[in-house]
Amino acid sequence: MALIPMIQPPIMRALTTKKERSVKMQQLRVVSKAEKIIFPVVVLVLCAFILPSVAPLIGMLMLGNLFRESGVVERLSDTSQNALINIVTIFLGVTVGATANGASFLTAKTLAIIGIGLTAFAFSTVGGLLAGKLLYVITKGKVNPLIGAAGVSAVPMAARVAQTEGRKANPANFLLMHAMGPNVAGVIGSAVAAGFLLLMFGK
Repeated sequence: MALIPMIQPPIMRALTTKKERSVKMQQLRVVSKAEKIIFPVVVLVLCAFILPSVAPLIGMLMLGNLFRESGVVERLSDTSQNALINIVTIFLGVTVGATANGASFLTAKTLAIIGIGLTAFAFSTVGGLLAGKLLYVITKGKVNPLIGAAGVSAVPMAARVAQTEGRKANPANFLLMHAMGPNVAGVIGSAVAAGFLLLMFGK
C-alpha cells in the first residue's frame, strides 16, 4: 500500500487524457445527519448477514463512522482519531519491524507475495480507471475517471493520489472527497472478498 503513489500515477497518465483528468466534479447533494448515522448500521447488518466472518472487520470500520457522525461521543471519537490510532500504529510498526528480520523476510516466497500484491494493485487501478472512463462517457464528461483508481483498498492513499493527479492536470481541481467514496467502497469490497475466501478455503 505504501507503494501506491509510485504504482498508480504512471497508469493514470497512460490510460486517461489530460482533458479527462482536468474534469472538475460538482459538489454533491448535502447528506443529512440521519443518513450519516444509518449508513454504518445498514452496511454492518447487510455484510454480517451475507458473510458473518467479515462482521468484526466491517464492524470496527463502521463503529468509527458511527462515533464520528453520532455527535454524542465526542471524547471517544477524538481518542479514536488521534491518540488510539497513533498508539496502535506504533505497536504494529514495532511488532512487525521486530519480527521482520532479513533472513526470514528476504526470501523468494516473500518477494513473490510482494510481487503479486503489486500486480493486484496495478490491475485494480486499471479496472477502476476503465470503469471511470465508462462513467465519463455515460455522464457526458461529468465524472473524472481518476476517481475510479481510488477504488483500491488503500485509504486514504489512493484518494490522495487521484487528487494529486487531478490537480496536476487542472490546478482548480478538487477530487479528494469524490475519490473517498470509491476508496471506502474498495475497503469494504476487499473485506467482503477476504471473508469469502476465508469461508471457502478457511477449512
